[in-house]
Amino acid sequence: MSAVAATPPREAAPSDYRAAFNAARLAMAVVDREGSVLDANPALGDLLGTDPALLAARSAADLAHLREDPRTWSEYRDVLRGRRARLCCTRRLQRTDGHALWAEITVEPAPGSRSLLLSMADISDRRDLQGRLRHLQMHDPVTRLPNRNLFFERLASALESATYDREGTGRIGLCYLDLDGFKAVNDTLGHRVGDRLLGAVAQRLTECAAPDGHLVARLGGDEFALLVRNSTGTEQLCELARAVLAALQPPFDVGGQRLAVSASIGVVERPAAGTHTTWLMQAADTTLYWAKEDGKARWTLFDPERNAHRMTRQALSSTLRPAVEREEFVLDYQPLVGLVDGVVRGVEALVRWDHPQFGRLSPNRFIPLAEENGAIVPLGRWVLRTACRQARAWQLAHPTHPIVVSVNVAVRQVWDSDLVADVGAILAETGLPPHLLQLELTESAVMGSAGRPLQALQRLSDMGVAIAIDDFGTGYSNLAYLSRLPVSTLKLDGSFVQGFRTAEHPNPADETIVEALVQLAHRLGLTVTAECVESAEQAERLGRIGCDTGQGWFYSRPVPPDRIQAMIAASPAPT
Repeated sequence: MSAVAATPPREAAPSDYRAAFNAARLAMAVVDREGSVLDANPALGDLLGTDPALLAARSAADLAHLREDPRTWSEYRDVLRGRRARLCCTRRLQRTDGHALWAEITVEPAPGSRSLLLSMADISDRRDLQGRLRHLQMHDPVTRLPNRNLFFERLASALESATYDREGTGRIGLCYLDLDGFKAVNDTLGHRVGDRLLGAVAQRLTECAAPDGHLVARLGGDEFALLVRNSTGTEQLCELARAVLAALQPPFDVGGQRLAVSASIGVVERPAAGTHTTWLMQAADTTLYWAKEDGKARWTLFDPERNAHRMTRQALSSTLRPAVEREEFVLDYQPLVGLVDGVVRGVEALVRWDHPQFGRLSPNRFIPLAEENGAIVPLGRWVLRTACRQARAWQLAHPTHPIVVSVNVAVRQVWDSDLVADVGAILAETGLPPHLLQLELTESAVMGSAGRPLQALQRLSDMGVAIAIDDFGTGYSNLAYLSRLPVSTLKLDGSFVQGFRTAEHPNPADETIVEALVQLAHRLGLTVTAECVESAEQAERLGRIGCDTGQGWFYSRPVPPDRIQAMIAASPAPT
């Protein structure tokens, strides 16, 4: 069989390329290196709604709207100059009949030619589908408002654009609101009614924001946000918050039921430069909390000083327990002096915090925090041990002049720890006799005590420890409880002593009340200490009506232990 020679492939003629170019369903144009259209196929004419012959010599950049974006324009010019292999982008184009479409634009070198090939693919249907999907993803199905994701996207965009937009105010504002009592609607009427109420609320919020084009979004649950771009100042935001409260005031008609709802609003307004979305939302959330804390159904403006106080409070709260372990606390002592004989009969231990950042802090700065987070238990145990150890040292140094050390106890120490066991262990550890320890509880904590607190107080009293009611007269003032509580001392609140300040203008009512309390206490076998004694006149008058001891700046401010040592040495011996 004879071999048959292979036939070489035929080169395509230029007419073949032109036939394919004209028959192609993809819209295309040949572009020279200057960016001018040399030729356009019928598909491109159909896409743009014009005769393709009219596109010749047109600027390809104008046809494809490539100049609108500086980055795209730069990349396109790099392709023309051969510095870049290909450009691909998406553009919204306008047909000659006014119809808009979305096209995917590609510009790349034509094979075997110095020219470039511009192609456009109509992706309007795909773009519409993506738009619908994005709308579903970025909008709340209940209220149809922008959801949390879209809100944060718009917020970030607003912060960025406000920083560089020279024509704007460069400021941004936010009203962050939460519906008061909405949970009760869901719980009693069901989520279906709750959702309809949320939709009605969204409608009113939208009406408030519509005149100025502010963004309204539902962030989740019953939380909404109104974003003000290029705000003109705090007054604009406050006026918007007032308008929202007024709009929500009329009852809502939901399924034939009239429902009333109010809102608490946190208002933040500040320069956009240097502001981050996280900070702005934290500030708004904090301010919303203030609005609720202040009574709800109101708006509250962000206050940097109040926020700084909150941050300091949070910092103190989080470091309380470690501070006890690091022994950053110290005790000062204020003497309790006999009003008649001037004998130092005891001291009250007062804790201070030597904070490494904020300096020495008084108890009112951290004791409420310690009671809230439970740090009062280890702190109270430390105070008790330190005070008993110091009292034992004074007893050994002055055996003929024993003094009682008085230690404040929070009611949470009774509930969250075995106070009786703690006191017993510390007395055994330090060697302090129980009768030289007095525990002070506030009147509101002691009055009405029942169950475990009352049992603990009784066991401590049986142990020999004295129990005192601190700030007596500021709480329940239910004197009937005194007959069944194991109390040995009443400490009259300083407000009773204020009427004793001057002999020239005495307050008969104050003196009558104090004298009656003293007589009642004595008949019940209790001693009475007057707090906040500031002058000799006060001390003399309080002693004359029967108060046993006084405490206050007239005798001494709270001082370190060595100063108390000197006072004991200089004080007359007790009789």
